[in-house]
Amino acid sequence: MDTRLGLRENWKQFSLLVLVSAFVGGMIGLERSIFPEYAQKVFGIESKTAILSFITAFGITKALTNYFTGRLANAIGRKNLLVIGWLFAIPVPFILMNANGWNWVIVANLLLGINQGLTWSSTVVMKIDLVGEKNRGLAMGLNEFAGYFAIGIVAFLSGYVADRYGITPYPFYIGIVISIIGFLLSLFFINDTSKFVALESKDDNSTELKNIFWETTLKDKTLSSVSQAGLVNKP
Repeated sequence: MDTRLGLRENWKQFSLLVLVSAFVGGMIGLERSIFPEYAQKVFGIESKTAILSFITAFGITKALTNYFTGRLANAIGRKNLLVIGWLFAIPVPFILMNANGWNWVIVANLLLGINQGLTWSSTVVMKIDLVGEKNRGLAMGLNEFAGYFAIGIVAFLSGYVADRYGITPYPFYIGIVISIIGFLLSLFFINDTSKFVALESKDDNSTELKNIFWETTLKDKTLSSVSQAGLVNKP
């Protein structure tokens, strides 16, 4: 089979990855609008404490997972990493609707952080692999649009369901559907993009970073400014 870089040449696989990105974003939207009320009504915890717990458990876990995703993707393959990421998402809605203590909610958000770190990063990398250097910006834009649009839609749906039928368990049924469909799409319809990486690497003269953290944080001015912008934009 002929392997060619480009958005037009790989639009079917690219479109599937955009769809998967939407499901990845949907898992975040599941809790976005109902989390403070869920914490207060089910566990009697004030919204500020709940939000702080969410940011701490989810944010740190996702950041650490993101840090290792690049090396893991090269080691075990992009698709495998994507599928593994979805396996961490499937228990999340079940834990949230059956949690009998706040510690279980923290566990669910730790799993969600791992899921987001693996799946979001994998879909981004795979889209970039497919389109090559020319269309990377467009690929990133479509990825962000799909993910954040889905966050808004699912946040609205979960809020509506919670208002109409109660804060639990009904809103979390949405998460069950999202996680299972996302997993099945990734397992059966997404192809690994390693052959596209090999193709582009033939003409790649860039050098490997010796220490990703220090290079992107301090040493390389361009990468450092990008990292700072990302930190400000997505705290």
